[in-house]
Amino acid sequence: MINVIIIDDEPLARSIVKEYLMAYPDMQVVQECGDGFEGVKAIAARQPDLIFLDIQMPKINGFEMLELVENQPSVIFTTAFDEYAMQAFETNAIDYLLKPFNQDRFDKAILKWKSRITKNEGLAPAFSESLRQPEERNRVVVKVGNAIKILPVHDIHYIEAYDDYVKIHTQDGYHLKKKTMNFFEKALDNNQFVRVHRSYIISLAQLTKIEMKEKESYVAKMKDGSVIPMSKTGYSRLKEVLGL
Repeated sequence: MINVIIIDDEPLARSIVKEYLMAYPDMQVVQECGDGFEGVKAIAARQPDLIFLDIQMPKINGFEMLELVENQPSVIFTTAFDEYAMQAFETNAIDYLLKPFNQDRFDKAILKWKSRITKNEGLAPAFSESLRQPEERNRVVVKVGNAIKILPVHDIHYIEAYDDYVKIHTQDGYHLKKKTMNFFEKALDNNQFVRVHRSYIISLAQLTKIEMKEKESYVAKMKDGSVIPMSKTGYSRLKEVLGL
């Protein structure tokens, strides 16, 4: 039996997907979710083979939700907004169903998914770091144990490279996120955050002093007492942003 989860904040949209799935006796809906928070928990608990995922939802959007899922199932996006199509396919999604869609269009998506299973092609979405929605510029979504937390970017003191992850430092400590420094350098407002070293991005709001450590070597001192090393390129970039 193929296990399916439907994640959409609209009950009517979920019911339509369930109705169309009735044509497939080998597929069963194991859970419905009304937002991305529920979706992350359901995927971890149920380990579905396939999810139908809306993009624009309350709390966190579909792309943000996928970032938090460790073992990602196959994804068919269902949304009323066609501007997300290219971004959706960059996640290696199976298909992109634009609401309202009919049974015939739905069947084509299922056929495409089953074809990829038969060919044993990669089914889990390889999430692209180029994806970022406008609302995400002002927040970062992280996992804290089994909970999900939304960090406003103004709470971030600095970001530090940490193997395949980054450490996002705040007044409450740090949070790990599986993203690259290049992602955050592009995603964050470069008038508020500056990459001063290959391993560090700092918040200008948290910067208190630039201090010479030794000849042609500088460090950034932060409000929380942290001392951040700066490369020559990073120092030049910081001076340029500060207008020095």
